[in-house]
Amino acid sequence: MADFPFDIVGFDLDGTLVDSAGDLAAAVNHALSAAGRPPFAVEQIRPMIGGGARLMLQTALRASGGDEQLDALLPVLLAYYEANIAVTTRPFPGVTAALDALAARGVTLAIVTNKRERFTDLLLGELGLTDRFACIISGDTIPGKAKPDPEPIVEMIRRCGGGRAAFVGDSRYDVEAARAAGVPVAVFGQDALGDAAFGDYRHLIPKLESLAQ
Repeated sequence: MADFPFDIVGFDLDGTLVDSAGDLAAAVNHALSAAGRPPFAVEQIRPMIGGGARLMLQTALRASGGDEQLDALLPVLLAYYEANIAVTTRPFPGVTAALDALAARGVTLAIVTNKRERFTDLLLGELGLTDRFACIISGDTIPGKAKPDPEPIVEMIRRCGGGRAAFVGDSRYDVEAARAAGVPVAVFGQDALGDAAFGDYRHLIPKLESLAQ
């Protein structure tokens, strides 16, 4: 369908395409346990997700007494997460159907995430999602450049061959990066952020179409 308004649609990963909060919380709590600190509930950790593993752990440590052990505990978190990356993580309901519908309209699909490349690739492979995306940019793909820096989204557009792009995310990192790149942004689950918001992937395509009006 050539009348779709965007050539490229990019997505954040954690909290946008997949609900990974349970596995990320387990990794954070494993690191906290190694420091002798009590665990957080998944819903307490969910708002900490989006800025990458280091910032997530730093936020949890500061909320539980101080981050002086951050450098020692980050490898503990990462090792646990790598070994348990897709225990409960799954695509949100309706994600695969929405991706199929966009692809049927000739849209090039991409991912821009602050997750480290080795974890992005491992998770997408575990979930069977890798081949759906023409371009996958992780938090360390461009050294020193991660959302909210716009450069990963600019690079996404370049790698996808150029054209009109939109972005879909769930956090301020996504919104700030997209806006700085001059790209409209739809936000999954939070009304107070982007240019449009939606809570059900059945509504994604109409929301994207509304961004072009």
